[in-house]
Amino acid sequence: MANRGYDVVVDVDAEGEGDLGHTDLQEDLEFHSSNFETQPTRSKIPPDSSLPFTTNPTSSTSPSSSKRLLWTLSFYAQFFDVDTAEVLRRARSALFPRSNFLDILDGNPDLYGPIWIATTVVFILFLTATISQYLARRHEGHFEYDFRILSGAAGLVYGYTALVPVALWGVLKWFGSEGASVLECWALYGYANLIWVPVALISWSPIEVLNWVFVAVGFAVSGVFLVRNLWPVVSATDKKTSRVLLVVVVVLHAGLAVAIKELFFA
Repeated sequence: MANRGYDVVVDVDAEGEGDLGHTDLQEDLEFHSSNFETQPTRSKIPPDSSLPFTTNPTSSTSPSSSKRLLWTLSFYAQFFDVDTAEVLRRARSALFPRSNFLDILDGNPDLYGPIWIATTVVFILFLTATISQYLARRHEGHFEYDFRILSGAAGLVYGYTALVPVALWGVLKWFGSEGASVLECWALYGYANLIWVPVALISWSPIEVLNWVFVAVGFAVSGVFLVRNLWPVVSATDKKTSRVLLVVVVVLHAGLAVAIKELFFA
């Protein structure tokens, strides 16, 4: 009874209208259950499920509202669900690996870091290649910027980072390996490009051998990073297939390193 409220109804006889202070409490006092609660708790207004920006798939009750449609921003927002601190932590893990990078991703691969890293590499390649050309032609008088370098850098870096992981994921899928999703492959290759930022900054030297050394270091660091993190994934296939896949990964990465050297720092 302590948690429930009651209405008190007092029935006053007609004969006793002149004496309002007289009531028969034992016979006419009735108790009825009250509908008054202590204090109703306020609940949040549920978001409009018809708006893709406010729908939360984890809390939605209808199966149709949990779908992220391809033409909505919420579909692409899931690929950028990281903050700056997390991107920096992943970047440090790519340069100084201590554990498997797929474990660091923890099931939440992002495209924010890979896109910005690839974009940074593209513009630094354009900048340092332009400086290298200027130093080689400074005695010719007038110097013109070659914006074909920029388009070439974009095609090389974006193409390699976007297409090779998809091809690798498709081959792994074909051979029955489920160790990495296509987003994890994109994130792995995207963060592996980070080493090319310092390499591009110091490879504009007129000393050819020194440039080759810098590019070789970049290839070694990023190549070891890829092989180390891809080995648990490709080892799910048979022994021969896993070796062939790793050789293909290394050869393609070596092709990227040679292309960077010859196209931008020749």
